[in-house]
Amino acid sequence: MRDDQVVVGRIGRPHGVRGEVTVDVRTDDPDARFAPGAVLDTDPPHLGPLTVERARWHVGRLLLRFTGVDDRTAAEKLRGTWLVVDTGDLPPLEDPDEFHDHELIGLTAVTTDGTPVGTVRDILHYAQDLLVIRRETGGEALVPFVAALVPEVDVAGGRIVIDPPPGLLDES
Repeated sequence: MRDDQVVVGRIGRPHGVRGEVTVDVRTDDPDARFAPGAVLDTDPPHLGPLTVERARWHVGRLLLRFTGVDDRTAAEKLRGTWLVVDTGDLPPLEDPDEFHDHELIGLTAVTTDGTPVGTVRDILHYAQDLLVIRRETGGEALVPFVAALVPEVDVAGGRIVIDPPPGLLDES
């Protein structure tokens, strides 16, 4: 996957015998992103691009059929393939306090007093979003991505400010 692409889904197991696959959705607007006619790049690249022929929800799971994938054998060959889009194709977020992951990765993290902490390397999405910060001193720090601990995000300026409680950044 290129640096200017983000994952929007991952192809799972085939569903049925007519080429449908399950998709682990990684976008907040799956109905638009996976609409019939949508063209998606893939990782690994040689398996795509794929054009969505049909999309439907079944028991809370997204099922897709791609043009040219007409049977279970062809669908099985796509299992584990990441579906990706160019970051330039993402619509801007309306809420100024929301960010796409790719906007945060690479930002320099500093504390409220200006002490350098490191660089945002990743964002983990669990019950609480976590910033993974590669520390300047080595290792990583996990910082919950909440306003109380991350009071400022300056994408244009290339930095985020964190206000860590005692112990959060301890290296032990």
